[in-house]
Amino acid sequence: MKTASSQLLLLDVNVLLAIAWPNHQFHSAAIAALSRRNRWATCALPQLGSVRLSSNPAVVGPAKSPQQAVALLADLVGDPLHVYLDSLPAPTSGEWRSAFAGLFRHQQVTDAYLLQVAATHHAALLTFDRKLESLANSTARVVVLG
Repeated sequence: MKTASSQLLLLDVNVLLAIAWPNHQFHSAAIAALSRRNRWATCALPQLGSVRLSSNPAVVGPAKSPQQAVALLADLVGDPLHVYLDSLPAPTSGEWRSAFAGLFRHQQVTDAYLLQVAATHHAALLTFDRKLESLANSTARVVVLG
């Protein structure tokens, strides 16, 4: 039986997608990151993104139906080291508004929110996107794969 290390990793949608799809270019890197026995987490945002992208043939090749994509996701999150973070505060709440300070592009909004979710749960955001390192701070940590 696998035992967890102390580092909780919140997966962004691209890492979750890479784990789900063996034909993804970063599948091996994502699997290797989780094989270190880290506890890993998802929340509604990357889960819904994974279902959406797994249903898009332009992204994954032979796409699954949304129902099949949900079943694939259910298999993944059945891992005993997986944690579902169901506490997602409103982005407009006071302390969360600061998560959006310093953003320069609309593409950073979801990433900044996920980074704040990770910080709230004492986790690090696991991503392939090096640009997210610029959003990290002493409480919001980013781990970049690849």
